[in-house]
Amino acid sequence: MRIEEDCIGKLKIEDNALYGIHSKRAAENFPISKERVHPLIIESLIQIKKAAAQANYEAGTLTEVKFAAISDACAELVQGHYENAFIVPAIQGGAGTSSNMSVNEVIAHFANRKAKRNIVHPNDDVNQSQSTNDTFPTAGKMAMLKSLPELTGALRTLIQTMLKKAFEFNTVIKVARTQLQDAVPTTLGRSFHAYHSLFKRDLRRLEYAAESLKEVNLGGTAIGTGINASDIYQQEVIPFLKHETDLDLSLASDLIDATQNCDVFVEFSGALKSLAVDLSKVSNDLRLLASGPQAGFNELRLPRKQAGSSIMPGKVNPVIPEVVNQVAFEVVGNDVTVTMAAEAGQLELNAFEPIMFKRILESEEHLTQAIKTLCTNCISEIKANEDKCAADVEKSVVTATILTPYLGYEKTTSLVKRAIAENTSVKKLLKQEGLLDNSKINELFSKESLIHQHSSEKIGNLA
Repeated sequence: MRIEEDCIGKLKIEDNALYGIHSKRAAENFPISKERVHPLIIESLIQIKKAAAQANYEAGTLTEVKFAAISDACAELVQGHYENAFIVPAIQGGAGTSSNMSVNEVIAHFANRKAKRNIVHPNDDVNQSQSTNDTFPTAGKMAMLKSLPELTGALRTLIQTMLKKAFEFNTVIKVARTQLQDAVPTTLGRSFHAYHSLFKRDLRRLEYAAESLKEVNLGGTAIGTGINASDIYQQEVIPFLKHETDLDLSLASDLIDATQNCDVFVEFSGALKSLAVDLSKVSNDLRLLASGPQAGFNELRLPRKQAGSSIMPGKVNPVIPEVVNQVAFEVVGNDVTVTMAAEAGQLELNAFEPIMFKRILESEEHLTQAIKTLCTNCISEIKANEDKCAADVEKSVVTATILTPYLGYEKTTSLVKRAIAENTSVKKLLKQEGLLDNSKINELFSKESLIHQHSSEKIGNLA
């Protein structure tokens, strides 16, 4: 065992541990869960430390020997081979100080171990020109940006899959429903094209919200004033970090604002919530349209993925939409957490970024996986029950809506009531009563007329 000391006192640390006293105290003080700080935040902090060391070297405040030792240590640690050295819990007090100090310790200990002598100090050297208050929020934004491409990629696949289904179902006429009651006819193709349009908006919202994440406060140090950071460091650290990560980062125009306010996280979390809500709504639709099959809507046939009951033989449940629903519930809850944490910030700093980052990264990851399974295991394999859809349209009295310009609302209502009472179709009554000539009746009750499809309306033009 070795003895380390901080402002609180002394603590025993295992000889072979790369972490130090600050990491150990955090692990003991925050036993909330076994989940540690997200690997992407750790990776981003390491990249920040490497860029900071290079900027400090350029500024002449860090020797070449120390710069090389820190840079080499970061290059190796960022590969993730020593992830067990980062023991700080994800939920932590201290506004991320434990995370920042932990990375400082591991880099310093690793560098000194490689050099076989103590040449690097975690605070004086690794943390030079920095504060938790600018490194941690920058790392959080970087982690969110790194998670985003997989999410937007999955979302783009979903958008295209919905469009393919819109083409496939373009001619499948069905009864629409408003407030779960029969409404005028439409097509399944139109329904799926509406989903396509919905998720295109979600993609735009996500990409727009992500732009604000690219503005960071690195160089602002404690509260945004840049105390203890040289002018050269402030000018060089972000360009070095951009080169290290390929992220399009830029310095925030108001570093004090960027240090104390967390509205950009609320905005980004809100875009994730909007996506979750839309995914859940569509999943609800799919479960309803596939309900039954004997005693439900039975308009869609979802792919059969697993047995649905331990007691009812042959029962199959819509498990993929159900799991997407549950991810959506989780993301909405995460957004509430982010909202409350951002609101609770006080004066020059928000102390609650650790929980914000945990929840946002969780939302990104779970939404990504939910969308992938929705595409692969559900949407791409959905089939339409065309016969059931056509039969529903044939017997639906709401098709009489097409008659109101010719017969008026009250006369059409009378026909509808009579059709229901006599269990017959409006079309048959029209012919019996001779209210319109047969050619006009056939024209009005044609598929094109019932779904009000103009000659210019083609799904390909709307893609």
